[in-house]
Amino acid sequence: MSTRLHTGLLALALTVIGLALFAYKLHLGIPLSEDDASDVWTVEARVTFTPRPDRSVKATLQLPDRMPGYAILNENFVSRGYGLNTQRNGGREAVWAIRRARGPQALYYRVAVYPDETDRDETAPAFPPRPDLEEPYATALQELVAEVRQQSADIDSFAGEMLRRLNDNSPDQYVDLFLDDVRTENDKLRTAQNLLAGARIPSRIVHGIYIVDDNREATVVPWLEVWTGQEWSYYDPDTGEKFVPDNYLVWWRGDKPLLDVPDASDEQVVFAVRKNLIDSIEVAERRASLRESHVLEFSLFGLPVRTQTVYTVLLLVPVGAFIMVLLRNVVGIRTFGTFTPVLIALAFRETRLLSGVLLFTIVVALGLAIRFYLEKLRLLMVPRQASVLIVVVLLLAAISIISGRLGIETGLSVALFPMVILTMVIERMSVVWEERGASNAIVEGIGSLIVAIVAYLVMSMDSVAYLTFAFPELLLVLLAATLLLGRYTGYRLTELARFNALSGGK
Repeated sequence: MSTRLHTGLLALALTVIGLALFAYKLHLGIPLSEDDASDVWTVEARVTFTPRPDRSVKATLQLPDRMPGYAILNENFVSRGYGLNTQRNGGREAVWAIRRARGPQALYYRVAVYPDETDRDETAPAFPPRPDLEEPYATALQELVAEVRQQSADIDSFAGEMLRRLNDNSPDQYVDLFLDDVRTENDKLRTAQNLLAGARIPSRIVHGIYIVDDNREATVVPWLEVWTGQEWSYYDPDTGEKFVPDNYLVWWRGDKPLLDVPDASDEQVVFAVRKNLIDSIEVAERRASLRESHVLEFSLFGLPVRTQTVYTVLLLVPVGAFIMVLLRNVVGIRTFGTFTPVLIALAFRETRLLSGVLLFTIVVALGLAIRFYLEKLRLLMVPRQASVLIVVVLLLAAISIISGRLGIETGLSVALFPMVILTMVIERMSVVWEERGASNAIVEGIGSLIVAIVAYLVMSMDSVAYLTFAFPELLLVLLAATLLLGRYTGYRLTELARFNALSGGK
């Protein structure tokens, strides 16, 4: 069998397999576009701690319950070797237990939530007793409540005015007295609770996270709930405004810690968030189960959230590589190296296109000038490249400092450029400059930049990112096309233009 035929048959087989898996997933119900499904957020809580030797372990994690604007689609726990029990103790809690555990431990809780306005807590609470305070706090509370009541019309305005006073840069004498012991945001909210209790108004502290796509370390943010007589209203503790952000997910309420592990150290909970298509995927999985199909058991959606965010970017690299092959082998654009333009395109995803091109040009131009200076010192290759790398790092740091002083935020992300790639571009460009002249070096430098820009424009499309993640089998089709381009021996577009000029334009 000839090599050409072998390559053609291999490309055909890859195309058939890729398109068959793609069509089968569509048949199972996976949407072709991310916009075809409602937003479903996957939140993963990673619990880590180190138990003391020869002690039993009992870890209690607060779980989400009654989330305004959201409802739970499904949840699961990963806790190998641990017993698990969920209970209600004021709120929902997960309790992991094990007789003996050694070394650092990691437990996981994952929940999928979707937008829903029906899951709200409308249970009327008991009115709190007035705080039993010593003087001068008792008199100060009485006078403060009287003043705020005069300047408000109902519970909503009363709570808002009280929070506004707590956040005033120049608090009055009564508020200032209660702020003496306030050190944290939770301290301020507990103080607000006591002041509202002075007017017999029920309130409670809520803790939640902002759900932002591909957030690997979401932080817990406290909020304040106030019973207005008919419903629980939410107030920004820093401004006193009555509202709850659309992307704020309430996790638990009250003063209990998020994680409680007696006889352990280094307790930590790290939240990772990703916007996903869990609802559509679950429908597809149920259909696959009815057909006794195991295709979706190997879906990328089953990976941990942090790993999913990595593959969201990683699966775009083959797309950039194919664009590079197309522009080099068919169009005829000359570049430095094989994958350098793709890596530069990935860097542009952080800096954005225009600022990234500008920063790339500045760093390469300055680095090239310094590289020519180092050539006069007649250094060996490895020390010379290391010297260029050090210079590149210093240039990036200097650009970031200058950008920060000028208030240009885009310059602050220059350090995200791959240092080694920039160093090799400078080294390769200087070698080409010396061996084949300045024109060749400039042409290949501009060509690398053009390929990087085209790759960035394609890789930054949301539809491309979604298709490569939801249907990674399409990369088999891309591989088949790359193999066929590898056998292409025809004229490149730039060569046609050059030969046309030699023939007099005939």
